[in-house]
Amino acid sequence: MRLIRRWRRTEEPGPYWKQRNWQLSAGFLGVVALLGGFVAVTSEDDGGRAVASEGPLSGESVRPDGRPQGCHTDDSAGNAVPEKAPKDVTWRTLGTSRVPVSASAGPTRTTGPVHWCYAHTPLGAVLAATVIPSQMNGPGWETVSRQQVVAGRGRDMFEFARSAVQDADRTVDNGGASIASHAGFAVTSYTSEAADISLLMRGSQGYGTTSIRLRWSDGDWKVVPGENGSLHTGVNIVQGTPRDYVLWGA
Repeated sequence: MRLIRRWRRTEEPGPYWKQRNWQLSAGFLGVVALLGGFVAVTSEDDGGRAVASEGPLSGESVRPDGRPQGCHTDDSAGNAVPEKAPKDVTWRTLGTSRVPVSASAGPTRTTGPVHWCYAHTPLGAVLAATVIPSQMNGPGWETVSRQQVVAGRGRDMFEFARSAVQDADRTVDNGGASIASHAGFAVTSYTSEAADISLLMRGSQGYGTTSIRLRWSDGDWKVVPGENGSLHTGVNIVQGTPRDYVLWGA
């Protein structure tokens, strides 16, 4: 599927909570670590950066077939990009957001704050791109980060910034404005090892889009952060009715 950009759009710089249109990302895109004036974060294997804690997506938990213990999904779609939302989609509340989930494509397992086990398919990548950032606005964000964000300087930067921000589900006050909801998605690139997903959101001011990159790691999809710690690109406000997106239909 090729994403055709035909709409006028604007992108405001900086973290979303300082943007005029922050409502389009609050509540389901987590906390964007784009704070200015970062000090350098040391990435050392012993001490500077904490080693990922044991959990369902740690390397020790992966079975010989490449999937974590207890993880089973329907991967029969292969690399086929979905042209419509799956019939088994339901909606789950995570903190301040509602996200689509699929009994066949994931997340099929929950361990504490970690919602995991996604299909090794484009749809599985879409659901991971939708759900994982949504888990970053609550008190379990660090556990989620260590399990579902690819390790490296980008994750260090995200955790450094996120640790300075109170949990959004306890502090967000949007003055009564409606928080944006997931409206659709587009798979802009996909291989069995990596995927780029564009998410379409609908809010009180119209539609917005943002992109998230994922990598297949330790038998599941994980978010690849930018070098500056951002888990997704800036929110682009689009005018008119968006096209070339698969709609969730909710």
